[in-house]
Amino acid sequence: MADVGNQVRQIERDSPAPERDIEEWERRVETAIDTDGTIPQTERTALVQARRGQGLFRDNVRSIEHACRITRVERMEHLIASHIQPWRDSSNEQRLDGENGLLLTPTVDHLFDKGFISFENTGQLIVSPVADPVSLKRMGIDRDARVNVGAFSKGQRQYLEFHRKNVLRMARGLAKG
Repeated sequence: MADVGNQVRQIERDSPAPERDIEEWERRVETAIDTDGTIPQTERTALVQARRGQGLFRDNVRSIEHACRITRVERMEHLIASHIQPWRDSSNEQRLDGENGLLLTPTVDHLFDKGFISFENTGQLIVSPVADPVSLKRMGIDRDARVNVGAFSKGQRQYLEFHRKNVLRMARGLAKG
């Protein structure tokens, strides 16, 4: 398995930057996994299916979102398709549902996944009171600014309700880990 990880990392390092080449690059990664005889067939199948699901989820999110809501970055090679309702808390259908996703830059994705930020249904940014203000500022989030990222779809609002209730850290004694 370590050899496959090394091969995948090498392919990822060789990844082309232009957005149009990302799909071809991902096919190369999938082929490398699928043809590696050192990985048991069951494991290869699971890895390929997981990569395909990840790609399908990203495509589904891209049909709704076109840029990071916070930074406005639009280039797909700089964006992560982030689950609003975490993958671990979602059904298989929800895991692929584009409404359950946002395109976020890595730093914003980290803050969102860890519950340091969330959004009201109206698009108003919510900043957790337990988030370190110095770190937030260095990551481009001004705790005191009123930031509205635009309205969300009906489906996204349902997932955001889950995120606010179950992921967003609102009090030190109740902080989620």
